[in-house]
Amino acid sequence: MAKQPNQTDQLLEKLEMLQKKQDMVSSEIYQLRKELILLKMEEAQQKLPDQPVTAGNAKGEVKAAQKPAEPAIWRPTGSQADDSAGKSSNLEKFIGENLINKIGIGITIIGVSIGVKYSIDHDLISPVTRILLGYLAGTILLILGIRLKKDYENYSAVLVSGSMAILYFITYAAFSFYSLIPQMAAFMLMVAITILTVWAAWNYNKQVIALIGLAGAYAIPFLLGDKSSNASVLFSYIAIINIGILAVSLKKYWEPLYFTSFLLTWLIYYSWYKSKGQPSGEFDLAFLFLGIFFVLFYLTFLAYNVSKKRNFDLPDIVLILGNSFVFYGIGYSILKSQADLEWLLGLFTILNAVIHFAVGLVVYRQQNTDKNLFYFLQGLVLVFITIAIPVQLDGIWITMCWAVEAAVLFWIGRTKNTLSYEILSFPLMVLTFFSLVHDWSVGYFHIDTIHNFVSLIPLWNIYFLNSLLVVASFGFMHQINQNNKYKSPLTNQDDLLSLMSYVIRIVLLFTLYFSFRNEIACYWDQKYVGSMQKIAEQGREFFSIYYNADLPKFKTVWLLNYSLFFFSVLSLVNIKRIKSNQLALVNLFLSTFVVTLFLFRGLFLLGGLRESYLSTDTIKYFEHGVFNIQIRYISLVFLAGCLYSCYFYTKQKFLKTDLRMHFDLMLYTTVVWVLSSELIHWMNMAGSSQSYKLGLSILWGVCALLIVSLGIWKKKKYLRIGAIALFAVTLLKLFFYDLTNLDTISKTIVFVSLGTLLLIISFIYNKFKDIISD
Repeated sequence: MAKQPNQTDQLLEKLEMLQKKQDMVSSEIYQLRKELILLKMEEAQQKLPDQPVTAGNAKGEVKAAQKPAEPAIWRPTGSQADDSAGKSSNLEKFIGENLINKIGIGITIIGVSIGVKYSIDHDLISPVTRILLGYLAGTILLILGIRLKKDYENYSAVLVSGSMAILYFITYAAFSFYSLIPQMAAFMLMVAITILTVWAAWNYNKQVIALIGLAGAYAIPFLLGDKSSNASVLFSYIAIINIGILAVSLKKYWEPLYFTSFLLTWLIYYSWYKSKGQPSGEFDLAFLFLGIFFVLFYLTFLAYNVSKKRNFDLPDIVLILGNSFVFYGIGYSILKSQADLEWLLGLFTILNAVIHFAVGLVVYRQQNTDKNLFYFLQGLVLVFITIAIPVQLDGIWITMCWAVEAAVLFWIGRTKNTLSYEILSFPLMVLTFFSLVHDWSVGYFHIDTIHNFVSLIPLWNIYFLNSLLVVASFGFMHQINQNNKYKSPLTNQDDLLSLMSYVIRIVLLFTLYFSFRNEIACYWDQKYVGSMQKIAEQGREFFSIYYNADLPKFKTVWLLNYSLFFFSVLSLVNIKRIKSNQLALVNLFLSTFVVTLFLFRGLFLLGGLRESYLSTDTIKYFEHGVFNIQIRYISLVFLAGCLYSCYFYTKQKFLKTDLRMHFDLMLYTTVVWVLSSELIHWMNMAGSSQSYKLGLSILWGVCALLIVSLGIWKKKKYLRIGAIALFAVTLLKLFFYDLTNLDTISKTIVFVSLGTLLLIISFIYNKFKDIISD
């Protein structure tokens, strides 16, 4: 063991020598390069006068001698030097060749719309002329775009897409506003325009055509200011556009087009639905087009993935989930508005599950299709079965079913590496949590203080069993999440995975804590309600109602005791089994908060129980036994256990933060506070409560002396500073509070005592000044 330090020193010396040699070599290399550059420059200057002037050409032109090459000084490479210029050029190219033409065609369409609307409002042109001019403008734009395709494909695509939007616009106006063409002819024209737009999008392979030509067509009824309120015409028009987008999805996977059409379609439908209030008079129309839009989007979002065997990713999940829940939500609302159809709500929910199950079977039979899509669809089946539970059932059975389903889905997702199942388990877990909180509010917090209709057996009631089941489910999910054997399918989603891991832990701890806390609170609430007494007042015809005022105090004290015990046990479990630094920090913070709450609130309530015990009122409606005193020391045992668990944390190696100073401050503050409370308590018990001011000053001075001594012994500066601060507070209390209420003898005792303590502290500082300075 003695040789090891010498070897370490030798190695360090060798390392320093090598470092110095390396620095010297680097310096020499730099000097040599500098001298080499200077020599090259001198050689070039010497050769310059000797360069002969070459003969000119036939016209007498003379070539000057070439200039010497510049020294080889570092300059940026070509790509580096031209980087900023390249970026500027690319930006200019993007704006000039792509952005400007799209803005231009958009402004053109808006301008045509405004012009047509103005001509309508002021009757400048006959309706037939307006429509013919509109078709002429769209056709010219289409022909021009097709002619320019060979040389200017991007520009041509924008013109073609704009012409499609104008043709949609004119056809809708001709039918909806002027009735110039019959309904069937208008729809056939729109179908033809849709087919032409789909063909153009395929032929050009440009998403801009579909976005402007198809998705842009949604805005036409609103640009025209449609006041006809003919919902069937509007929805049929939108359905034709969506069929075109479905056709595009067979060949192209254009997410912006899908998101745009999805948002605009459902936004238009929902706006109409809300404007009608509850469209009971148009129930068939509302449900018909709700189903049509749902099916069209469902097929659109699946078409490319299934036909091209494409992998199923997050945008697909978002689109299918959004489409499914919008359909279910609006459908549920429509059925709910019909009083005679509410019984169909559960059947409608199951029907959604059946639809997804059938689609899942079709996907499963397709060869080489991404199996995650199948698992996701079957997950949707489980989701709607889950939703059917509260639709048909009520109460805590909903929470129980959801808790079990969340755990099963999470287990399948991890063990089978199935992304969709794990994703579905997260919202189900959140639903379970909120459902549990609702159950608590119904079962525990609705106690009628007059009729007392709630009577629960502590730890043996359906609400507590429900809480334990939820805790078991969340605990199972946490155990699977911590098991390295099962990797999450959320690859490349570390942030999301970490977030969900935190959510599982937080929900688990919250549920576990409040499961027992609610039982304690409910027990004392029921005792309080049961303590009600009707007392006939003398000379009055009615009764006065009284409750035992000590019971709410016992409730709060026991809740504090439970909190101290819970976080103490959590500390031991983390230290012995989990060994998590993050959990330790959270646990220490919560323990500190509960200890502080006990010092401020708990000791005050314990003093109130003491006062009830010592009460000498002649009229007593309730008995105040000796337990009012005993509960004090039971609580102090829980407090000591919590402090010890915090101390145990400071000794652990897995705790990356040094919290010894924070623990010491909390410990000595708690000790001084509890001793002060004990002094007041026993002086009240002895009947000399008026002398507690004298006793507190002396107690604080003694505590300051002991803490200073301990700070010198343990070489902890913060303890010494804290003790001095405590003594300063004691002196301020003495001069500004105690002197106004103490007699001469008490003042003499306090001054002599504190003066003696100050002299002792000063002596200790002088005796151990070397230790303190070190």
